[in-house]
Amino acid sequence: MKPEADLLVISPGNNRVIYQDLAKEYAAVEPPIWAGLLANFARAKGYSAALIDQEGEGIATQEVARRAADLKPRLVALVVYGQQPSASTQNMTAACEVAAAIRERDPSLPLLMLGGHPSALPEQTLAEAPVDFVCQGEGPLTVDALLQMDDLRDDARLDKTPGLWRRANGKPRFTTTCPVIPEKDLPAVLPGLAWDLLPMKNYRAHNWHCFEHIHERQPYASLYTSLGCPFRCSFCCINAPFGVNTIRYWDPRFVIEQLDLLANKYGVRNVKIADEMFVLHERHVLTLCDMIIERGYNFNFWAYARVDTVKDKFLEKLKKAGFNWLCLGIESGSKHVRDGVSKGRFKEEDIRAVVARIKAAGIHIIGNYIFGLPDDDYASMQATLDLALELNCEMANFYSGTAYPGSQLYHLAREKGWRLPAKWHDFSQHAYEQIPLPTEKISAGEVLAWRDKAWQVYFADSAFLKLLRDKFGQDVVDHVRKLTKITLQRKHIAPLRVEPRGRAVSPSTLAP
Repeated sequence: MKPEADLLVISPGNNRVIYQDLAKEYAAVEPPIWAGLLANFARAKGYSAALIDQEGEGIATQEVARRAADLKPRLVALVVYGQQPSASTQNMTAACEVAAAIRERDPSLPLLMLGGHPSALPEQTLAEAPVDFVCQGEGPLTVDALLQMDDLRDDARLDKTPGLWRRANGKPRFTTTCPVIPEKDLPAVLPGLAWDLLPMKNYRAHNWHCFEHIHERQPYASLYTSLGCPFRCSFCCINAPFGVNTIRYWDPRFVIEQLDLLANKYGVRNVKIADEMFVLHERHVLTLCDMIIERGYNFNFWAYARVDTVKDKFLEKLKKAGFNWLCLGIESGSKHVRDGVSKGRFKEEDIRAVVARIKAAGIHIIGNYIFGLPDDDYASMQATLDLALELNCEMANFYSGTAYPGSQLYHLAREKGWRLPAKWHDFSQHAYEQIPLPTEKISAGEVLAWRDKAWQVYFADSAFLKLLRDKFGQDVVDHVRKLTKITLQRKHIAPLRVEPRGRAVSPSTLAP
């Protein structure tokens, strides 16, 4: 039978396992960026491509396998990524289940697995996943080499395929490191996502992203304007597929063409700029903002920034272009703890000043905080919560220190023999069997308990709820109050010796 597609790209995922009850209403449903990039890459090379987004379509594993078998592609690429770098690992369970279902339905289909987690642990992935090949690297050049082959059993040509792991004579074999795509070639090699292959009507923005229009979270899109990150935070695994700490940019003229398409063809307003560090390169940011402003679009963007990269000259342009939210990795209220994970050199005073300037520009902030970093104790975790409450950002993400494959913390955890989650999906911050890292003074179960209780303290805080009511209205307050009634079920939680404390403020007179 002649294949109906040269390449079938599959983005596996099961949000219910990863987010528990938060998946029903509160979590985002995002376009799978790397799956979309890979499918469009193949088409630009002259191959035919199909794409299945399991989470986006809301389909079961067996349905994915049935479609794959019916399509009979020359190569199936299982792309294991997610909404942020750590999500690659938590999607591995779903990816292996999809691979097993395809293998059972049609053993002849050649399966390749790629993504952040497979790049971080390629040999282990090859041993665990029922696939023929694993890619260590970005993926496009490896996929292209495989699609050029008439016979995927040709050992001589397989040995020349860059970034490829496979089994040979019962043992794992690796070829050579795959080079990253040069920055100047990004628009030609990765010419945007295959938007037409994605279920665009199904994607939904994060709840907080739409606090200004809480009932209008669709349509939604996310895209990259750059790849990688030049920083070396020890808890981050963003650069696992790239092998180096660097950043490459698409030309702003190319990015605006993607935004033109999203606005004019798909009617998208809510957009996530998924770059690990968007607010960094002055010319890139300001040029893109000028192009957006010139077109008069009414986008609602959110993007990542760092306390030490936000400059005053950015803020007015960002706001005018529709960047209504910036996400700051504040991480800890203790400079000593931040220094221990190589998180910049900024001080607490810098954090307060930058947050104040961003708010003054009319831009909302998502503050990211981590409890249980290697140097944390109860006092430093309380300092982090105190800082979060003081800053009173319009949104806060509270994480437990977790050793994600591809990060320095993962290597440290393996060296120290620290207990890690037994299943890949339990690396999710919201999973039932999630196990964070212990510190020298606090057990993993205590870290987890602190994180969950600190989250409740923050989101029930009267000053925070007053901020939401004043800025976004009573509907958002009611939405958040409903959210706080959801309790995550945790298997490995432990009693706290010290409870997280909220600030002493007078109760606000919020309407019920």
